[in-house]
Amino acid sequence: MRGTKKIIKITQLVIFIGLVIVPLVSIQANKYIYQNRVSTYLMEEKGFEKEDIESIEGKWGFKLPAYYAVVTFKNEPNVEYTYFAHDNDVFQFNYNISEEGQKEGIKEEDLKNNSPRF
Repeated sequence: MRGTKKIIKITQLVIFIGLVIVPLVSIQANKYIYQNRVSTYLMEEKGFEKEDIESIEGKWGFKLPAYYAVVTFKNEPNVEYTYFAHDNDVFQFNYNISEEGQKEGIKEEDLKNNSPRF
């Protein structure tokens, strides 16, 4: 009987790991992958230097697409650009001007790094 209880506890632990830990690790890994893909795209294809970029953060959300990256450039600290990196394509999808940037009067036509796909 003791062996059966031990097997049940081990099985419960394996199920816990499979249902909780593995998805969390997978999400973090994918965020990192998307962050790196966008970073590579900006530097190798768009000609930005590492010093031009304030931050790149991989994100995960419930909406589709689930993974994307948010980029802030040093020359526009009050604007966040959203990039998708799906299949073999990376592209800028959107931008968000912070509340502070809006107070400064930043408008779409003022954006220095806006390069929409279409």
